[in-house]
Amino acid sequence: MTELLRAAVAGVGGAERPGQTAMAEAVRHAIDNDEHVAVQAGTGTGKSLAYLVPALRHAIESDTAVVVSTATIALQRQLVDRDLPRLAASLADHLPHEPQFAILKGRRNYLCRYKLTAAWPEEEGDQLFDPREVSATGRMVQRIQEWGEETETGDRDELVPGVNEQAWRQFSVSAKECLGAQRCPSGAECFAEQARERAGQVDVVVTNHALLAIDAMEEFDVLPEHDVVVVDEAHELVDRVTSVVTDELSDLTVSAAVRRVGRLIEQGVADRLQEAGEDLKALLAAAPPGRLDQLPQVLGVTLSVLRDAAFTCITAMGSRGGDGRGGGRDKNEDPETAGQRKAAFTALDEVHDTAVRILEAFGGDSEVDRAEVVWLEGATERRSPVLKVAPLSVGGMLRDKLFADRTVILTSATLALGGTFDGMARQWGLGPARPPHAQGQDEPDGESRAEGGRKPWTGLDVGSPFDHARSGILYIARHLPQPGRDGLPKEYLDEIAELIEAAGGRTLGLFSSMRAAKAATEALRERLEVPLLCQGDDSTSQLVQKFADDPATCLFGTLSLWQGVDVPGPSLSLVIIDRIPFPRPDDPLASARQRHVAARGGNGFMAVAATHAALLLAQGAGRLLRGRDDKGVVAVLDPRLATARYAGFLRDSLPPFWTTSDPAKVRAALRRLTTT
Repeated sequence: MTELLRAAVAGVGGAERPGQTAMAEAVRHAIDNDEHVAVQAGTGTGKSLAYLVPALRHAIESDTAVVVSTATIALQRQLVDRDLPRLAASLADHLPHEPQFAILKGRRNYLCRYKLTAAWPEEEGDQLFDPREVSATGRMVQRIQEWGEETETGDRDELVPGVNEQAWRQFSVSAKECLGAQRCPSGAECFAEQARERAGQVDVVVTNHALLAIDAMEEFDVLPEHDVVVVDEAHELVDRVTSVVTDELSDLTVSAAVRRVGRLIEQGVADRLQEAGEDLKALLAAAPPGRLDQLPQVLGVTLSVLRDAAFTCITAMGSRGGDGRGGGRDKNEDPETAGQRKAAFTALDEVHDTAVRILEAFGGDSEVDRAEVVWLEGATERRSPVLKVAPLSVGGMLRDKLFADRTVILTSATLALGGTFDGMARQWGLGPARPPHAQGQDEPDGESRAEGGRKPWTGLDVGSPFDHARSGILYIARHLPQPGRDGLPKEYLDEIAELIEAAGGRTLGLFSSMRAAKAATEALRERLEVPLLCQGDDSTSQLVQKFADDPATCLFGTLSLWQGVDVPGPSLSLVIIDRIPFPRPDDPLASARQRHVAARGGNGFMAVAATHAALLLAQGAGRLLRGRDDKGVVAVLDPRLATARYAGFLRDSLPPFWTTSDPAKVRAALRRLTTT
């Protein structure tokens, strides 16, 4: 493995790094000994090679694919378009064959050839479009049709510029809606099936956290057979899995089911479902948004009626040939009718099963027994109110469905929060970690497995190639007032202006809300002589590019910028964070999880709110040093980072910058940077 890593590093024109070597050895040890490992590897470590080399070694030796899962499309494309091609070429002479790889996404991401050519009913809008938006969607539909005649992959991400969901949905199907390759007239040339076939023939399959979750939790296999999973960007795994297992119900969900059932059942049966949907619409429109701790009686009755009406429709569909769930239909049924029936079953199942799930969420005797949380999202200009239901924890699912039968490698630049892996491990459903073995030592014969037969796991921080204490300053503005709820105080705006003037621009402003980012932009554009961009002025990618191209420019924004900006060099010398990014007090899922932990005897604030804040703080601070020669300041305006009881936990989650609360020293340091 050491020889392979050396060849890989040389092949990509890199240099050997101690952290990369330590990580590769830890991954090799975990794979060879059938256990899990979590590795924190800072920016610049070269973690992709550190997990790909031992993963490829295992895949080729065992003739079994390794799955690499990422959170973002950008990293998927980086792996498939850049890292893996160069790595495969570098290792071709050192392995029995040149490594092969493929990317695999959910079926919704591929163009459906049958929907492209068949007279499939167009989806009606789930949102309220104005005429201009309808026209724009029509142009996107036409562009998809033209692209569909020439694409070789059908991969939505290759359609540039992209299209909105309304247009794309008319030419894609979910796994549940798909007729199946055997029955579909276009099955032999299906893009999704071709992607799955390619994935079944390679050594490394690159996918995303959502599809990984679906593969682990569904009864059918989505991914090829595998025994090793690498979860890159593992700090996002819980949120992505939670999104996959979150269901929602609204009048629009019901209307879609009624439209799809169409003429397939008697009108009177469909009318009862429509009436139940209208009752739900009126009820949700009058209800205040927020978390539901108790099920109101009238909502319970409405959901019960809706559940029963949906089941009656399912039964009526089944009575006309089939088992009521879309299987066992008449083999002579034409594909168009079969497609309509499958779509109808899928929509009806969604309504029925979500209503059942919401009703059952209130079945526990106490908070300790509660397993899920239900909340109402209020109406916006583009959609009506929506009932949502999500699990309070996905740790049990991950433990039983992901970690039980596979070796899992978890890695990110941010995993050790407060200096330990305990917080993330609890969210993943893992028990206490085992002390890591010394480098090069394999598991002794007869060593016991983890408690309860679970695979043991270790946590390893391989550090960073950056000298944080010499390259960066953590400035905590201890003299400022605590942030309030009424927007940015004048003192904060003054502090931001003085810091930007000292830095000569070169500033990334990370704000806890879009409202704060826009307010700061409007207030400071007249005061500052440097260009000031704000998220929403243009696409995020275009704004980041403008920011990177002009060192005098500043960029303000919110959540996606906390984790999605990679700007090495002189264009970024100052990262400003307006406040500790705790979840909003009215966030239904976070607040419910916090209360649930407390009910079970834990510290809900530290387990949920502080862990969330520590993760985002570390991600935001990580925007500063992206190259070996980078220097600068991370300025946190919230004085609680110095004064609160939980401040030590948060600071221990950050890179080890030199820390000060002296604004004069910080401004002087920034001025020196502008002259070097």
